[in-house]
Amino acid sequence: MNLESHTHATSAHHGHAEAGVPPVPHRWLILALLCTAQFMLIVDVTVVNVALPTIGAELELNAGALTWVVTAYTLFFGSLLLLGGRLGDLLGRRRMFLAGLTLFTAASLASGLAESGGVLITARAVQGIGAAVMSPAAMALIMTVFQGPERNRALGVWAAIGATGAAFGVLLGGVLVSGPGWESIFFVNVPIGLAVLAAVPALAKEATTARHGTGHGHGHAAAPTGFDMPGALTMTATPALLIYGLAQARDNGFGDIGTWLPLLGALVGAVLFVVAERSAAAPLVRLPFLARRSLIGGCLLMLAASGVLISAFFLCSLYLQHVLGFSALRTGLTFLPAALATLVGAHFGSRAVARLGWRATAAGGMAVTVAGALLLTGLERDGNAWTQVMPGFILLSFGLGIGFVCAITSSVHGVEHKDAGLGSGLVNTCHELGASLGIALVAAVAGASLEGTTPSVDGFGSAFATCAVIAAVAAGAGLTLLPKGRPDPSAGPVFAH
Repeated sequence: MNLESHTHATSAHHGHAEAGVPPVPHRWLILALLCTAQFMLIVDVTVVNVALPTIGAELELNAGALTWVVTAYTLFFGSLLLLGGRLGDLLGRRRMFLAGLTLFTAASLASGLAESGGVLITARAVQGIGAAVMSPAAMALIMTVFQGPERNRALGVWAAIGATGAAFGVLLGGVLVSGPGWESIFFVNVPIGLAVLAAVPALAKEATTARHGTGHGHGHAAAPTGFDMPGALTMTATPALLIYGLAQARDNGFGDIGTWLPLLGALVGAVLFVVAERSAAAPLVRLPFLARRSLIGGCLLMLAASGVLISAFFLCSLYLQHVLGFSALRTGLTFLPAALATLVGAHFGSRAVARLGWRATAAGGMAVTVAGALLLTGLERDGNAWTQVMPGFILLSFGLGIGFVCAITSSVHGVEHKDAGLGSGLVNTCHELGASLGIALVAAVAGASLEGTTPSVDGFGSAFATCAVIAAVAAGAGLTLLPKGRPDPSAGPVFAH
């Protein structure tokens, strides 16, 4: 019996924690292991960007092929999160976490050993598949291991990991490419993955034995006899087409036919998904689940927060390297204060939600983000990184740390145990979609400032102003769509029944 089986059993007939039920032993160590695995997934989105010139030179890849070294990972990661989360609900979250981590670790080894572009791109795609299976299962495990106020703190740590991974990816990429070589950005995942693979089953077994002895509990919901294949296909194809279309927009602009065709295909896929789930005897997703106000509000906030954060890292990286002439390593080091500000913001946000509630906390966090983005609209050609970039960047990052916590905790508020993986997959999908949409949007707004080798700052102000507008809209959405009041401090392992 695994962790979520036990927590489901102890809460099968109660919506709140029983006073006599002890907490899971070593739960914070379990959280550290799950977050370590998640950190690898997020870092792998940006760590490759620093290494692309070296990879292209050594593997003789042109610009188009190099783009797919990044896109292959994000495409499979983002498009399979919903399906991966639902499979965790049906087949067991610990089982799917370990399966996804095994696949990701093996694909990391294959990526580092790749001697051709085709092998590397294929291995990156397999990395994305493993990440999509593992990530929602890990978040769902956190929701079952922690109870009451501790769950908000644990999800705050999870949110901080997602928010800071991009910054640490740039730093780690600079260090490793400058030292051991580009292969090491993949090899570093292997010992970490093997260590987590060895530790998680042992800790889970120990925690279950300590709390439940040799008793019996309810396992996972059995997989339906008639698998909803139309639902699975449309659930996968729709985000895949959307992410691919946004990647095309990033590279070719929104006016290109290659951008609009996949975006229109995603719209058709969404319609077919609704039709498939309405007519399925055993649907993968019950449509009323997707219509919950708190879920919609949390996902929209995640979409905006992720888009603004990744866009800010993208824009600041280009400004520091292309305009001020920083190296990749120096750029990564400059990002450290912003990454720490995100961690502090997430910690503050998890406490503020418990005291002030979701709406006030989210609106306040996004208001700070607006202030930071507006400060960054004044970048100059001969600017100073510490006086012109860092004040606004730190404010923006602090506010978004708060926003991420509000997005995650509100989106899973009221989610039943059987849907925890699906809820996790949905909010993680919005994280990936937000990143893709944000990059495509700011690239279109900034225009020529991001192209070629001639330094220019003309478009940076407009791009950061766009980020401020997005954050302001998200603040308004938080005030109206997020749940009223504060989380129930007595909530048990299961949010609602």
